[in-house]
Amino acid sequence: MNKHVEIDNLKYEIIKDYRDAFDLEEFKNRFTDYFYEYDYIVGDFAYGKLRLKGFYEDKNPKASKINKYSSLDKYIKENCAYGCKYFVAKKNNSWYNFYSKRSILIWLIN
Repeated sequence: MNKHVEIDNLKYEIIKDYRDAFDLEEFKNRFTDYFYEYDYIVGDFAYGKLRLKGFYEDKNPKASKINKYSSLDKYIKENCAYGCKYFVAKKNNSWYNFYSKRSILIWLIN
């Protein structure tokens, strides 16, 4: 069963927790509004400190070669210590998408 967390009114599902890397307190301490826009947040430990990096769904217009979700494995291999603990948190956008679409529909009707 995957873990679900909420931070700054954003909901995330921990879809990968390699070597039990996810620590809610560490995540809260490192998380900033910089990560709001990303679809995924990857956390890995280097020298005992949590590092976070944001990734987008491949279809997201903001995605580039280095921050597409499909490049995650390459990022882990090339930028993380071999065998390091890491986790992947996926943002649950369902409510955001529902209300965004609803707002657009209301705006178009008015």
